Amino acid sequence: MRLSAQGAIVGGLASVLLLVAATHASASGGEATPRTRLTMVAPAAPGGGWDGFAREAQQVLRTDGTVAAPQVVNVPGASGTIGLGQVAQMGDRHDLMLVTGGVMVGGIVVNGSSVGFDDVTPIARLADDYNVLVVPGDSPHETLDEFVEALAADPGGTAIAGGSLGGIDHLLAGMLAGESGVDPADVNYLAYPGGGEVVTSMLSHTAEAGLSGYNEFRDQIESGNLRALALSAPEPVEGIDVPTFVEQGVDVSMANWRGLVAPPGISPEVEAELQAIVRELHASEGWREVLARNDWEDSLMMGEEFERFLEDETARTAQVVAELGL
Repeated sequence: MRLSAQGAIVGGLASVLLLVAATHASASGGEATPRTRLTMVAPAAPGGGWDGFAREAQQVLRTDGTVAAPQVVNVPGASGTIGLGQVAQMGDRHDLMLVTGGVMVGGIVVNGSSVGFDDVTPIARLADDYNVLVVPGDSPHETLDEFVEALAADPGGTAIAGGSLGGIDHLLAGMLAGESGVDPADVNYLAYPGGGEVVTSMLSHTAEAGLSGYNEFRDQIESGNLRALALSAPEPVEGIDVPTFVEQGVDVSMANWRGLVAPPGISPEVEAELQAIVRELHASEGWREVLARNDWEDSLMMGEEFERFLEDETARTAQVVAELGL
């Protein structure tokens, strides 16, 4: 469903007001520091993956006393690039971090965003979430090999449902097509705003298969309504009883990673303090429980290593997007 121009403008103005309100809150009651008051911007609506990540981190930081008053502000739109654009204009704002991840990389490339990771300060990659390829429980495709054969024989008639165009789901569909001998541009990809709609499209047999985060499908898999064929992790993940694409001879892997960036003008001292907060979060028992509860893989990465990762991930995504003809 496409937003109207008026809706997009209203949403953008609302997002600006939210961040302005957060700024005023930080300015009141004395000078705020990352330890006294930290705002995490979730660049998506409440209830989504980025929002969940931000609120899980908020809870652990508050419970452990790492940050006295952590808060979450939602700035949805354009695969996270609206939030990215606003944070990129916040100069040396020292008490704020933006949640980012693989979906935002696709949004930057597909939307032709004028703002990218070079315009903010990378802080850390924290966790990886993996996608799973599923089919309806009554699908004739019992295995990944059978689905790949069907996709190769009739890509137009083998619809794959997933999230937004250019997102992780779409990129994986293109990569799977390429490994199946199909031109990625020929993939019959059905984009939906959320995992619930993806499930409905398969249960109604509008789509032959679906791609989304494992947690989006877990209940339906366990109930037998959906059959899991492959996981997008490079190697098996403890707690997820689904073989990877790689294990089954299909060279496809991609993480829906989650991380944090800060405004571009922060000082080295503030950057070091934000990284220290993230390290304390990462080392906590509460965060280990969060990882286990959400089936996320620990993937802590900071500094130059994280910066190189962002460069490589952007280049890789741009290549797949080009192959998809977006």
